[in-house]
Amino acid sequence: MNPLKLIIPFAALYIIGGATVAAEIVNISTPRTSLVLDAEKGGALKILHYGDRLTDADIATLKDAGAINRDAYPVYGIFPQSEAALSVTHADGNMTTDVEVVDVTSAPGADGSTVTTVAMRDKVYPFNVNVNYRTYPGEDVIETWVDLSNNEKGTVKLNRFMSGYLPVRYGDVWLSQLYGSWANEGKVDEAPLTHGVKMIKNKDGVRNSHTSHAEVMLSLDGKAQENAGRVIGAALCYPGNYKVMIDTDDSDYHHFFAGINEENSTYNLKKGESFKTPELALTYSDEGLSGVSRNFHRWGRNYRLHAGNKERKILLNSWEGVYFAINEDVMAGMMEDIASMGGELFVMDDGWFGDKYPRDVDNSSLGDWVVDTRKLPNGIDGLLATAKKNGVKFGIWIEPEMTNSVSELYEKHPEYIIKAPNREATMGRGGTQLVLDMANPKVQDIVFTIVDTLMTKYPEIDYIKWDANAPIMDHGSQYLTADNQSHLYIDYHRGLEKTLDRIRAAHPDVTIQACASGGGRANWGILPWFDEFWVSDNNDALQRVYMQWGTSYFFPAIAMASHISASPNHQTFRRIPVKFRADVAMSGRLGLEMQPKDMNEEDKAVCRQAIADYKKIRPVVQFGDIYRLVSPYDGKGIASLMYVTPEKDEAVFYWWKIETFMNQQLPRVTMAGLDPDKMYKVTELNRIDNEPLPYEGKTFSGRYLMSNGLEMPLTYKVDYHKNTDFASRVLRLQEVK
Repeated sequence: MNPLKLIIPFAALYIIGGATVAAEIVNISTPRTSLVLDAEKGGALKILHYGDRLTDADIATLKDAGAINRDAYPVYGIFPQSEAALSVTHADGNMTTDVEVVDVTSAPGADGSTVTTVAMRDKVYPFNVNVNYRTYPGEDVIETWVDLSNNEKGTVKLNRFMSGYLPVRYGDVWLSQLYGSWANEGKVDEAPLTHGVKMIKNKDGVRNSHTSHAEVMLSLDGKAQENAGRVIGAALCYPGNYKVMIDTDDSDYHHFFAGINEENSTYNLKKGESFKTPELALTYSDEGLSGVSRNFHRWGRNYRLHAGNKERKILLNSWEGVYFAINEDVMAGMMEDIASMGGELFVMDDGWFGDKYPRDVDNSSLGDWVVDTRKLPNGIDGLLATAKKNGVKFGIWIEPEMTNSVSELYEKHPEYIIKAPNREATMGRGGTQLVLDMANPKVQDIVFTIVDTLMTKYPEIDYIKWDANAPIMDHGSQYLTADNQSHLYIDYHRGLEKTLDRIRAAHPDVTIQACASGGGRANWGILPWFDEFWVSDNNDALQRVYMQWGTSYFFPAIAMASHISASPNHQTFRRIPVKFRADVAMSGRLGLEMQPKDMNEEDKAVCRQAIADYKKIRPVVQFGDIYRLVSPYDGKGIASLMYVTPEKDEAVFYWWKIETFMNQQLPRVTMAGLDPDKMYKVTELNRIDNEPLPYEGKTFSGRYLMSNGLEMPLTYKVDYHKNTDFASRVLRLQEVK
C-alpha cells in the first residue's frame, strides 16, 4: 500500500512519518477501499465516503456527487435529537460537548500499519477527543478508535463512549448478524433494515458471544449474496459488554454505532486521565459476504490472532470421553489411542486437581490448582512422560478467572470475588461457582501465577484450554471504591488484559484456547492472546454445519476448534455416521472429543484416514481464502464451501447433505475462487465408497469447475448395511502444470 495520502483540493500531499498536516480532505486508503474525511481545522470532522477505493479525481469532485458529509464522530449536546457516539458530563455539570478539529497527523505503526489521528478538542472545555484510524499494507481493513483526555479541573463523567460511527446511505440495506445461546452459538440472522433502532448488545460481563456477536455485515444491494454485491463488515475488538446500534431515522442514512455497552458503566474520568475505546474494525468488499470474510480472516491471522500463521495441531480432548473420571491409566490409554490414529496432541480436561477438595464434580476446587494425586499418583510429570513415549504433545484444562465457595482459595480470600456490598454472593455453576475480581491487582497476580507456575514447572505443556463458565452475577466489586462501582465491567477486562499481557510475555509459545461455556469468547478482543476458540459445547456435526457457517463470517478456520464427537451425540443424542462427523470437523481446526476405546475398529479407521487426509490439506484450510457456496440457511438441502490458497494452486471443497428425502432434487454446486485458466486434479478425501467417484483423479479447468461444478452423489456405494441417511464429500483440488 502507498503511504497515507492526504489530498487538498486541487493539490495532493503525501505524508511520510509523523508529519503534521493542515489539510482539509483526508484520504485513508487500503488497496481496495477508501475512507475519505473532511478535517478542516476549526471545523467539525466530517465523513465523506467509505467503500470502493477512489481516485484523486473522484475525491476532488466527491462533494459535488453527493458525499455523505456527516459528523464522523457525533457528540451529544448541540442539537441533541440525534444519536451520538459520545456523551459526557463535564466537571461543572454541563452535558453538552462541541468539538473542532485541531490537527491531523500520520505515523507508521510498529506492526507495519499506518495510524492517522484527527485531534479534536471541545471549543470551551479542555477536553480532547482524538479519533484514530489504522490501516495495514495488504489488508482491506481499517481500525478506528477514540482517545479521550480530561484536562478539566475535576472529574468528567463518560456517559457514552462508542468506538466508532458510520453512516450508511438509506436503501435496500440488509443486516447479517450472529445470535444463539449455549450449545447453539453462531446462528445467522438476516433481515432488511427498517425504520427505528436495531440494537445488538451483551451484558454477560465475562463472555460476550453466546447470545449475540459484536460483528455484523451490512449488504448494500439487498439480501446478501456470498460472492457478489457490496458489503460492509464491522467487528468490535472487545471481550466485554458491547452495544451495536443502527438507528434508521428520517434522514437518508442508517446510523451505525459500535462500542462498549455504557449501561451501568458510567466512567469517571479524573483530571489528567485518558480513556481509550476498543478498536472497531471496518472492511468493505464488492465480492459479497465471503469477500468481507476473506478480508477479516487475513487481517485476523496476520494481526489479531495469537500465532495466526502457525499451523494448529490435531488433538484429542478428554472431556466428552470421560468427563470428571480422570485417572492416570485412562489418560495414558487415550494418549496411546490418539497417537495410533495419527493425532499430535492430547488435552486433559476438567477433573485433575484439588487437594482438600477433590474436583470430582463441578461444585468445588476452582482456584486450588494442585494435582489430585489420588487420580494422578505420578502427577503431571508422569503424564508428560507418557505423552513423550507416545510421540504426542500434552495439554491441560484450567479455569483461572473463577473459584468455588468450596475451595481453599475462597476460604482464605473471600474478598477476591465479585460481590455486591451488603448482599450474599450469587452462585453459578454447581451452586458454588464464583467469579474472581480481575480489577483487583492481587487477583491478577493469582491468575498469572496459575499459568506461570504450570508452565515453569512443566515447560513441556504445549496447550492450555482456558475456560470461563460463569457470567458476572452480582454488580459489585470489593476492590473498587464506592464511587467507581460503575467501572466494574470495564475494569474486569482491563485487569484480564494486563494479566494476559504478562502471561504472553513469559510464555509466548504455548497454544491457548479461549473456551467459555463453549463459544462465549469468539471475539477479536480476546484473540490477540489466544490461538483459537471453542465454537460450541455442542459437537453435533449437523448443527455444527450451521454454527460454523455463521462463525466463519468473521473468524478463520484456524481459530475454530471443531471436533469429531461420539454417536449418539452427547448434546442432541442424534446418531451421525463418523464419515459425516469427520467431514464437518475437517472444515475447521480438526480434533476429537470422545473416548477412542468406545469406538469400533471401522470408525477408528475412518478417523485415522481423516487425520491423515487433514494433514495434507491443513495449510489450505488453516491459511486459505474461504468461499462459501451454498448456505445451510437457504433451505436448499445442502451446504457447501471451499478454501483456496492465495496462489490458487490448491483448494479443498466441502459438500454436506443436511436433509434427506426420497427422490430428492438438490442443486449442483458451482465452485469459486479458482484460476479459470488453471487445470485442477480432483481427489476425494475420506472416501468410504467401494469404488471411486467417476471424476476421481481426473483434471478439470478452473473455468469449468466455477461454471458447472461436479455432480455430488446423494448416497454412497457401500455394502448395504453401511447405508445411512447422511452424505458428505470432501474434494482436494491440485493444480496440474
